[in-house]
Amino acid sequence: MKTYRLEKTGSLDNLSLNQEADPTPGAQDVVIRVRANALNYRDLMVMRGSYRVPPRPRVIPLSDGAGEVVAVGSAVKRIKIGDRVAGAFFQGWMGGHIAAEHLSTDMGGSIDGMLSEFVVLNEQGVVKIPAHLSFEEAATLPCAAVTAWCCLTDQRQLLPGDTVLTLGSGGVSVFAMQFARMFGARVIATTSSDAKADKLRALGAHEVINYTTHPEWDKEVMRLTGRRGADFVVEVGGPGTLACSLKSAAIGGHVVQVGILGGVGQQLDPALFRGRSITTRSITVGSRQSFEAMLRAIDVNQMRPVIDKVIKFEDAKLAYQHLQEQKHFGKVVISNP
Repeated sequence: MKTYRLEKTGSLDNLSLNQEADPTPGAQDVVIRVRANALNYRDLMVMRGSYRVPPRPRVIPLSDGAGEVVAVGSAVKRIKIGDRVAGAFFQGWMGGHIAAEHLSTDMGGSIDGMLSEFVVLNEQGVVKIPAHLSFEEAATLPCAAVTAWCCLTDQRQLLPGDTVLTLGSGGVSVFAMQFARMFGARVIATTSSDAKADKLRALGAHEVINYTTHPEWDKEVMRLTGRRGADFVVEVGGPGTLACSLKSAAIGGHVVQVGILGGVGQQLDPALFRGRSITTRSITVGSRQSFEAMLRAIDVNQMRPVIDKVIKFEDAKLAYQHLQEQKHFGKVVISNP
């Protein structure tokens, strides 16, 4: 089989395509013929060596992938040959609160990921994908979609009529907008261009703020909400945008931090919290239980992920390069039919 490995961090030149032996399953394992993968910003960080935890030596990269089961171990009960499946981001986190031991089971980092023709996973780390989704669409779900889902459902439940603020047009933000609309919420989105603003409106955003023309975009959020603010802020920027996100939140609002895309940080004024009952929380993707709950909602609503570009398996480096340019709208996918 053909398998990509990151020989060492620091450069995309270190991503090698290798010929390796086809895998065989252990008693509780399944073998998946991977048909598609998707990239996340986290995959760029792993490649560069800037991710919070160094990857295992010669790791197979990418947490996201979908395909069909071609072999199962003798003790497998949840999955059968022919099932269309995806792997969970954390192979050891089935449900409940995240624990320290779960963090070392992240695919494409601490353990081998999905950028391979075949992978072997424990049956407990696998979920069945909805029938209406292609493999390319399903491959986008394990990291960004589950993260967005948990932002809106984990500790505080999004309600119809709530206002959700999303930042930019990357995977987590677009999924958060789609899920927010699914729940009957109002969505305000930010972006850097009029072209992306048009796409966000077409996808369902009620209002869009161009942050290049409104650098203090929190003031626009307040204007659009009649000085009330957003009930949920899906904060993907990090230190460069957190202050504006906090200023955009309603009294009693919920700011969920899921990324570190945004440049240089700034010192936060404690007054941003004082007397406003804002809660903040950091999301680390989600459990298999959260993944399956999200898949049920996607299935019932026949929701489809937004794919920006599909690139051939043999050209996987081009997918990394496209993501690095940060001009994408939605997900960057690698296909291996």
